[in-house]
Amino acid sequence: MTFVAGLRSDLGPSGVLTGADAAPYLTGQRGLFTGEALAVVRPASVDETARVVRACASAGVAIVPQGGNTGMSGGAVPAAVGDSGTSALPATSEGSASPDPPRPSIVLSMTRMNRIVSVDPHRWTITAEAGATIETVQQAAAAANRLFAPDWGARGTATVGGAIATDAGGNNVLRYGTMRDHLLGLEAVLADGRVWDGLRALRKDSSGYDLKQLFIGAEGTLGVATRAVLRLHPATPHTQSALAAIRGLDRLMPLLELAASRCGNDVTAFELIPEVGLDRVCEKLALARPLHTREEFFLLVRLASSEPVSERLGAFLAEASERGWITDAAVAVTDEQESRLWTIRDELSPMFLWPQHEHGVKLDTAVPIDSLGPYHDEARRIAAELVPGALTYGFGHVGDGNIHLYVLPTSDDGVAPFLSVRDKLQERIDEATFRFGGTLSAEHGIGQLLRDRIGPQKPAVEWDLMRAVKNALDPQGIMNPHKTLPA
Repeated sequence: MTFVAGLRSDLGPSGVLTGADAAPYLTGQRGLFTGEALAVVRPASVDETARVVRACASAGVAIVPQGGNTGMSGGAVPAAVGDSGTSALPATSEGSASPDPPRPSIVLSMTRMNRIVSVDPHRWTITAEAGATIETVQQAAAAANRLFAPDWGARGTATVGGAIATDAGGNNVLRYGTMRDHLLGLEAVLADGRVWDGLRALRKDSSGYDLKQLFIGAEGTLGVATRAVLRLHPATPHTQSALAAIRGLDRLMPLLELAASRCGNDVTAFELIPEVGLDRVCEKLALARPLHTREEFFLLVRLASSEPVSERLGAFLAEASERGWITDAAVAVTDEQESRLWTIRDELSPMFLWPQHEHGVKLDTAVPIDSLGPYHDEARRIAAELVPGALTYGFGHVGDGNIHLYVLPTSDDGVAPFLSVRDKLQERIDEATFRFGGTLSAEHGIGQLLRDRIGPQKPAVEWDLMRAVKNALDPQGIMNPHKTLPA
């Protein structure tokens, strides 16, 4: 019996996919990375997951854990194996060949493990399987008059396990923190097939190493998350957002400080939206512009509370206008208007707006929050120097310094000259990111995309420590190879 046939015999026909059925799991969301796998394996329980991992460990087969496959860095798809027998990344400057020896692999999809195990409103926790979507967790929490705060555009597809693997952030980090701040307990299958049950709902526990922290942001390179105990917050039935036209990026920090002083912790989101993105989304989705005023950048701010927030939001906008920091604002007064503002924000990715996005430079960077404006300006200056006329397009989370930054050719005719300098452009912006004390991976993970670029961000001893952890927990190197750690 072949290895795949053995897995199918154990898990049943719906538990193992091959051929055309497996194909959608082998390409990342952006289409930059397509890999190869013996099969896509879909366990339906922790016990089945452990049996699969033990079988892979025994056979020396690599395991690529995957949630909703919404990742942006190629961390949840297997690396391709080229004709030369080396790991082959796509023909783009965003990846390069890895020297690691290839091995046969499976994709371990957690999509069948998608149940809400329990909601405990008095503990302020929810326990969910790794394949549960973020939206499902949000809805289950809301049904108990609680809030699960992590939120981003792919909420309907992204899963708990994937969010843990990348320490996902999103729109509400300013107030609630990243996924790391919401994980109280974790169950995981280790690389040898043992199950670690750390499903504790404790807020305080100083009884040694906090092992769950190792799995947050590890992108499945240490083990497979199977269930999680997640923190809940009080419901915020009073929510209101406003879109404001701002007088330049140098107004961002004064506006953030003003919002904090006037609205306190009720500020849940503080998002930067460029004019070109606002225009493009409205055009593509046939939406009316919320504001006819034209400025280079807009700010989308949201307040949420157990009490009405309209008065405080209005006072903040009025004072910002009096100080000359904003030139106009549109306040959502209906659910439809609120939804429209956040639809615009959710659809800002160039992947949905410009066909030439695949040729561009994409960065998921974060810098200290007071450096966000100067950093954006420096990236734009570098782009203008190397590729005059290219579009520098930045949007994202002002409150935590995370900007999704792209440099794109502006037309099909401009692709060839852009490609001729793309590697240098990316290198120069990476160097600027490091100079500003930033990171190349704020919330999308390192995956394959950044693996060969991330090294200079940390001192060698830090990578040595990470490799020591990797070697201790996965001595065979079967957990998600060719990812995260520099070769």
